Amino acid sequence: MVPSQKNAFGRTDIQVTAMGYGAAPIGNIFRPISEPESENMIRRAWDSGLRYFDTAPMYGHGLSEARIGHGLRWYPRDEYVLSTKVGRLLKPKKRSEIDSGVWVNPLPFEAIFDYSYSGTMRSIEDSLQRMALEHIDIAFIHDCDFYTHGDKQPHYFRQAMEGAWRALAQLRDEGVIKAVGMGVNEWEVCHAALKEADFDCFLLAGRYTLLEQEALKEFLPLCEERNAAVVIGGGFNSGILATGAVENAKYNYGPASKAILEKVRKIENVCRDYHVSLPAAALQFVLAHPAVPTIVPGTRNVAQLENCLEWIAAPIPDDFWRSLQKQGLLDEGAPTPADRQA
Repeated sequence: MVPSQKNAFGRTDIQVTAMGYGAAPIGNIFRPISEPESENMIRRAWDSGLRYFDTAPMYGHGLSEARIGHGLRWYPRDEYVLSTKVGRLLKPKKRSEIDSGVWVNPLPFEAIFDYSYSGTMRSIEDSLQRMALEHIDIAFIHDCDFYTHGDKQPHYFRQAMEGAWRALAQLRDEGVIKAVGMGVNEWEVCHAALKEADFDCFLLAGRYTLLEQEALKEFLPLCEERNAAVVIGGGFNSGILATGAVENAKYNYGPASKAILEKVRKIENVCRDYHVSLPAAALQFVLAHPAVPTIVPGTRNVAQLENCLEWIAAPIPDDFWRSLQKQGLLDEGAPTPADRQA
């Protein structure tokens, strides 16, 4: 696979590269990233031919958007695709008074959930100002899922469908944005949204990976039927598919369970048999699905970015995928790179 290969983005006229640049890390998730490192990653991504960049107001409470805008400012705007998200408005506040969660040294803004029509319109305008760019290509409704909202999810989902969806569909019709999507951690929420409204795309984090293929049951077939594009984030399941089943391996933002560790060990055994890198298999697997035109692995430094570029391009024998399926480690109906070549 070629990271810089251009793929059609569902039914839209957008084309995205097979690998995009996921800008959550430069929002200083878990630990800070310096300005030079952030700039170097964006520059290296561009020089490698990557032309899709994804960010969000939540990432560092505006820091990721500010850095992306700065890093891309002098590149030709019609040569790349940019996505950001709605669902949170940023209000000025002292850093000492902000509950920033996983974001270290964020910008001095408090993130407030708002999926309303007016809040969505304000969010898009704010993002354009923060990034100092003239337009956004793709807007995702962000985190109206159970992982984020728990028991309040039905309320926020309904607000998103009646407010944010209506606002973004209007902006799409007016040509302000090119595509409307939803970005969440659960395929079931994406599926419910697609059954209800005319979405162009989704960003699904961690729920279609080398470890998990339940989205094949209902959601991904409907995406194929409706020609809705699916961007895959969290392709390493937040760590374990990059590190392997090591001590303190992370899965879904927490410690991996014994069952997950055991399954990964079995996958690693097949990797050893075929001399395949586990993270290479993880990235290439999701790109093989016909509804998935791009993945956006988050990287903390240039070395990690280089690794991802190499993993996507690494040769993997067709028999590797067949062996995983025969051993029950991969859904038999899951498309693989071997199917694409066939």
